Amino acid sequence: MTAFAADPRPLSGLTVLDFSTLLPGPLAALMLAEAGARVIKIERPGGEDMRLHGPIVGEGKAAMSAYYALLNRGKEIVTVDLKTKDAFERLRPLIETADVVIEQFRPGVMERLGFGPEALQAVNPRLVYCSISGYGATGPRAAAPGHDLNYQATTGALAIGRMSKTDPQMPGTLTADIAGGTFPAVINILLALIGRDKTGRGSRIDIAMTDAMFTFGFFSQAEGAATGRFPDPGEPIFVGSLPRYSLYGTKDERLLAVGALEDKFWLAFCDVIALPAELRDDHATPAATRAAVAERVAARTHAEWTAALAGTEFCVTPVLSMAEALADPHFVARGLFAHSVATPSGAVLPACIVPIAPQFRGEPGVVPAPEG
Repeated sequence: MTAFAADPRPLSGLTVLDFSTLLPGPLAALMLAEAGARVIKIERPGGEDMRLHGPIVGEGKAAMSAYYALLNRGKEIVTVDLKTKDAFERLRPLIETADVVIEQFRPGVMERLGFGPEALQAVNPRLVYCSISGYGATGPRAAAPGHDLNYQATTGALAIGRMSKTDPQMPGTLTADIAGGTFPAVINILLALIGRDKTGRGSRIDIAMTDAMFTFGFFSQAEGAATGRFPDPGEPIFVGSLPRYSLYGTKDERLLAVGALEDKFWLAFCDVIALPAELRDDHATPAATRAAVAERVAARTHAEWTAALAGTEFCVTPVLSMAEALADPHFVARGLFAHSVATPSGAVLPACIVPIAPQFRGEPGVVPAPEG
């Protein structure tokens, strides 16, 4: 790969064709691009749906969704209607030279369009073909539609935590999309590329976002397998069954995260809040201990807790807003926000933060979003 001399990133010289839309696939392709791959995004005329999701930056022809800009930093755009008769021949030169294809349609759609793995690998046997879908290409649910919430619901992930039946709270992160779709796709694409180096042939990767959701439930699965009884919702320690690992409201209606699992951390926190000795065994007196901790946490504001906890080492932290977290000196010092993306209007936005180690990415700076 001659491009490697000019670009030291590990995926320099590789080409990725990204047929995906919205979040999981485009984010996977972005990670590969950040590590040096050339990513060519195949879009239908008029562009993919994410282009329409606000907030919109700029006006007129220069208008662009901020989400779209962040997810497609540094990619190239090729516009093709895959339903037209000449679509395959138009894309054939790219297919012949590509290393990776990412697609995110429901199973069978790419095959009906003539762009399934068999058709593409007949042209390019070294191609790594990665499909991302909710339930995977096989099984009774393969054709079922869904979104992140559905995938968490059908895999037991939503039932792990304590959830009110009258006022259930929505999960705060798109866990199935990113941890179930994007991350497994990137991991398996890299494994497939290593395998190709050994065999000379590409492979087909079937990523089901629901599969990885079961990984998040391994504590409950292990307990059920070992004891014959799966824990009830809210019963595992890590979802708040013990006072020492829970959330508490502050005086100004913000939150304090108490994650003092180990006794040394828990007892140190008990000293700070002057919790009576008879309530410190939270296994023995969970309800009374929780009430007492809640009362003491509620006596101070979020800012007062921030000051009181500065320099302490017992796993108790104020819950930060996204704006506060982005300004936190620790994360700033780690260089998480040093990369930027330029939109067609000239506006510069912070780039999407991806878990690629700095030595595998390019130098911090501004990279354009695609204009096509």
